Amino acid sequence: MAIFRVYTGSDGASHFEDVEPRFERQDATSEIAELIPGTGIMVRRFAPTRSNPWHHAPGRYAVFTLTGATDIEIGDGTVRRLGAGDILIAEDLTGQGHATREVGPEARVSIFVPLK
Repeated sequence: MAIFRVYTGSDGASHFEDVEPRFERQDATSEIAELIPGTGIMVRRFAPTRSNPWHHAPGRYAVFTLTGATDIEIGDGTVRRLGAGDILIAEDLTGQGHATREVGPEARVSIFVPLK
């Protein structure tokens, strides 16, 4: 499972940041990661042939990919693949934004959770 963030830096460009959850032991058999506040969920399905040219995140969202995959590109040409089980924290609300291209034979189904 990968968790990464796409955000707008002080240079106006989009950047990636790897996110490592900080777990705390709850009992002998479980740990819990920090809470990221959010409200509600939205389920979206994208055709496997869809591409979305340069755009900004429509708001701060945690995006949980359930099926399918998409490549996310930022302005310096770096591409990260978001696949089943991966999480994106989308925060590039200004600046250059990012581009997405669905990959693979199946539709991508994702859950979007708005963040404060």
